[in-house]
Amino acid sequence: MMKMKKMVMFVGLLALCGSAGGRKNCGESRRVYGEKHTLNTAPHTHINGEHLRVCSQDYTCCSSLMEDTLIHQSEADFLSAVQDTSQFLLTTFTQRHHKFDEFFRELMDGAEKSMNQMFTQTYGHLYAQNAHMFRQLFSDLRSYYTGGRVSLSEVLADFWAGLVERVFTLVNPQYEFSEDYLECVSKHAEQLKPFGDLPQKLRIQVSRAFTAARALVQGLAAGRDIVSKASELTVGSECVRALMRQWYCPLCRGVPALKPCHSLCLNVMKGCLANQADLDSEWNNFMDALMTLVEKISGPFHFELAADSIAVKVSEGIMYMQENSITISTKVFQGCGNPRPTLGRNKRSLRERDRAFRTYRPEEKPTTAAGTNLDRLVEALQERLRPMRGFWVALPQTICNDEKMSADVTNEDRCWNGQTRGRYLPSVMADGLVNQINNPEVEVDVAQPNVKTRQLIMELRVATNRLTLAHSGRDADFIDSEAEGSGGSGVGAEADDRFSDDWPGHVSPPHNTVPINKPPRPRDRARPRDTPTNRKNRVNGRAHSDSGRVSPALFLSLSLCFSLSLSQSLGRY
Repeated sequence: MMKMKKMVMFVGLLALCGSAGGRKNCGESRRVYGEKHTLNTAPHTHINGEHLRVCSQDYTCCSSLMEDTLIHQSEADFLSAVQDTSQFLLTTFTQRHHKFDEFFRELMDGAEKSMNQMFTQTYGHLYAQNAHMFRQLFSDLRSYYTGGRVSLSEVLADFWAGLVERVFTLVNPQYEFSEDYLECVSKHAEQLKPFGDLPQKLRIQVSRAFTAARALVQGLAAGRDIVSKASELTVGSECVRALMRQWYCPLCRGVPALKPCHSLCLNVMKGCLANQADLDSEWNNFMDALMTLVEKISGPFHFELAADSIAVKVSEGIMYMQENSITISTKVFQGCGNPRPTLGRNKRSLRERDRAFRTYRPEEKPTTAAGTNLDRLVEALQERLRPMRGFWVALPQTICNDEKMSADVTNEDRCWNGQTRGRYLPSVMADGLVNQINNPEVEVDVAQPNVKTRQLIMELRVATNRLTLAHSGRDADFIDSEAEGSGGSGVGAEADDRFSDDWPGHVSPPHNTVPINKPPRPRDRARPRDTPTNRKNRVNGRAHSDSGRVSPALFLSLSLCFSLSLSQSLGRY
């Protein structure tokens, strides 16, 4: 009887060994392996697994070459999973950056083109000869938007400073003004406020909108670059071994259809993606700052309205100065001295000036149209940005939730636990590098932070800071050089020593009594704004002699153009 029991146990052991060896059970493994690789070295039946380096060295369906091939396949599958999962981010940032950049550029081109076409069609070569001031304004705005070291406050201050000289000449056609005299006028425009508060309003509106637009486009580009860098991984050897154990060791055991347990997958992914999880805090700050700016750019910092408002506010500024020309001229004459009458001027010139300038009735005031295109762009971007928050810390879960990567979380007893079919018992690790110190699947050096990750964190902080400053209309590139309250009237904010006294007392009037044939004396010193980089040919209309001065007739024509045509032109936009 005893012998019979021993015989039964021996037979049972042989059966178990036969089952473990699975000498007829490698067909399914060969089929799955053959879908991607050649079967030259794939055994038909289980063989001894002593040659294996990663999987169990029990009987196996994998040769050494097969295991090496599957190790490389594991790494490729992992990298592909990360790339596929992050593709939504990369595509969104890339496409939205292109869309917004294209839209902002078209708005600037459209605003300039509309103004240029209107003046060119009406005044022909007269406008073409004197339109450099407006072209320079848009050129500087475009340069700022594209990332140039151009101060918006300086750009607008220069524009209004040039405009005040020209309009002052226009509203006083009975006088002749020297170079120095007009400089005196522009130097004290800050106190005069010849355009009222319109330069300040335009500066605030344009500065906020252009700063926000530039920061948004730069932020989208930064997001694109950071996602691209973060998703390009260098997979460590310990991670590769863990990936192989969970995905392809079942194939070597003859059960290729057995998927890794969900918790096993999470621990492997958390170990392999520990550095990416450490991006979470700064990434969320970046996303929050980006979302806030997107909201502002369709609201108080509306770029489309700001672009349209440039022509409107310039027109209203000219009208304001004309309506208050007597008061302004009186103060100028008190401070800069009495100008010399222009020979040949008469009352007809004054009547032509008055006809050119007319006051708007309230119902005729130029208005700007609502920007529906920008609103749609913003809405589409917001929909895509919302799911991005917490992306990196959720990446392991996202990958493991893919049915191709692991078993369903409800299938805990019928999955691959790293050794065999059964429940995975170890706890799932927390997120981040430091929490992987006891990861049972991946050996992680928690004492050695990843240099690339540290660099990405710094890039996120820089990008977030730029976006945050843009929330209040400030630019990170000019945070030390631009004050919020600078340039009350938009001109005359930088008086030099010759005109440093309070207006209008104790002003040394400029010489304005030179003979007609004698050229004006050169300036004692250049204006602070007149630099080769930001103010080329600022006084092209009067650089060499009085004959080169911008014709007052131009501004008579321009004002009439603004009055009659601006609303219709903007309506087309």
